[in-house]
Amino acid sequence: MNPFATPAGLHRVVVAASAAPSVHNTQPWRFHRVSGDTLEMYADLSRLLPVIDPLGRALGISCGAALFNLRLAVRMVGHEARITPLPALDERPDLLATIHTTPGAPTSTGESLLYDMIRRRRTNRFPFDGRSLPADVVVDLVDAAHEEGATLVVLTGRAARRVLDLVAAADATVAGEEDYDAELARWTHLGSRDDGVPLYAIGPRPRHRGLPMRDFAPEWPGRPGADFEQNPQIAALFTDGDGAHDWLRAGQALQRVLLTATAHGVSASPFSQPLDLRGPECPGSLDDAPLGCPQMFLRLGYGQPVPHTPRRPVSEVLRGA
Repeated sequence: MNPFATPAGLHRVVVAASAAPSVHNTQPWRFHRVSGDTLEMYADLSRLLPVIDPLGRALGISCGAALFNLRLAVRMVGHEARITPLPALDERPDLLATIHTTPGAPTSTGESLLYDMIRRRRTNRFPFDGRSLPADVVVDLVDAAHEEGATLVVLTGRAARRVLDLVAAADATVAGEEDYDAELARWTHLGSRDDGVPLYAIGPRPRHRGLPMRDFAPEWPGRPGADFEQNPQIAALFTDGDGAHDWLRAGQALQRVLLTATAHGVSASPFSQPLDLRGPECPGSLDDAPLGCPQMFLRLGYGQPVPHTPRRPVSEVLRGA
């Protein structure tokens, strides 16, 4: 049965979509059921982060990740999600996609596996154990990005060090800025909300000027310190362009990569700070390699299980049910 046709089916799809990662766990999406086979996805612009994301790039990537989850949920009942991205960009830039469902092929084993990973995927801001990813796992992650029209490159040596230096420099640029600190404070909390980053999920503070992890709680005096891996494994996700369509594509590729990583027992956390600060131009390369526009840097590895972060109820993000 068409998953949009019944309240239960629609609820399941929106729950899956809303489990996607998002910048500062803002969950900046809304859904509107148009008919029994059509759903619209909107950006919730009240959740835009004006300090680190004035252009809406991170918002678009977040919504793209939710869109990928939605596609998987539709496939679980043997339907296809036909996506029309940004169907009215000039008139309704907040209308990110129209999703029309049609009967499709039976669900594949790979699709079922990725769908099962939606509830298990976590952003892990804690130390990893330093083990290297096996070559076959790296190949699967690269292939996952490619399936969504993006490029994933696992960086080593000078390129990886350059990314970490860029992250550290970006953090130093905004550290102590009043607007930046206020924006962080707005989205960090003790764990009593349905959005934002609870303190239990921010991880320890790296000792000895270790990894440049984003500090979500600079004023938390009791936050413990920890030793992170000395040679973190860094991956960079690229798209050909750097506009609204590319951000949605990057988000879908990112989520396929993250779910594939989860299926392999690999943890991930984002490093987006250098990308937050860039202007409307795309840097175009990394370490002199023309790879396109970087949309996300990821730290990959093997870590201890971490708890999930909260999600808004379906009633807050869905209209027309």
